[in-house]
Amino acid sequence: MAIDYIIDYPCPPKEKLGTEGIVERLKGQERAEVIIQLFRDNGDDRPPSQMGFEFTRATPDGEDENTVIIVQDLLDEAAELEPLAHHCQGCPANRTGKPFGCVGFIQYPITEAGEQWLLDRLPVPDEPLIWLLLRQGLREFKYDGETVAPLRANANNYFESATVQSRLLGELSINANQIFEMIFAVGHIIPNHAALLLLFFNAIPRDLEAQDIMNITPASEDARTKHPFTIEFNSSDDRSVADFKQFLYALYLAWTLNVRLLIDA
Repeated sequence: MAIDYIIDYPCPPKEKLGTEGIVERLKGQERAEVIIQLFRDNGDDRPPSQMGFEFTRATPDGEDENTVIIVQDLLDEAAELEPLAHHCQGCPANRTGKPFGCVGFIQYPITEAGEQWLLDRLPVPDEPLIWLLLRQGLREFKYDGETVAPLRANANNYFESATVQSRLLGELSINANQIFEMIFAVGHIIPNHAALLLLFFNAIPRDLEAQDIMNITPASEDARTKHPFTIEFNSSDDRSVADFKQFLYALYLAWTLNVRLLIDA
């Protein structure tokens, strides 16, 4: 399971296969590769056409539905991406430099280190403008974390820790459930909300004047020069920390392009 996200930048692959079609093919290819390696590690040399696994998904009425998936079928569907991959070269929404780099995933369960990393990046009262915006947002939109609480109690499927980490920012107390609600429980992220999240998590410089903050969206053509992405990537990062860094970079690109970041949590 994962949180899927994709920069909603129009392109020929999205026109042909649809946003969901691209994401499902990429996930299917990843599943196929994992299953093939698992079979090989156990000394099974059968071709993918003879490999299968049971996939369980929840139906709208809350029941579990089991389906047998043939690995070759996943590979065949993923192969439909190949003739379209050249469109990704030079695309401004391509965050990885690889085909379909506008798509990304945050893997479950979220680690404690990942949660703490997000909390540590929040503004303190010494950064009054951004801190006040965060406080106002929490109160105005009633981010109390209640929509996330059931996920945390769900047998470590979504979070490694059942304990909700929190941080005191002056007179403002905020916990990880509130953060996840603010990011992932609002639907697709529009550019205005993206800009605020980038400021809250210090992904762009936040030493801005009030007027600059008011005019930060829509992003100008020179936004990447005026507001550079400040987070560095490190190969030694914790898994969830690395995922969050990539997510924030995708959010940054979406904001600079004035498009939504589509979320499927």
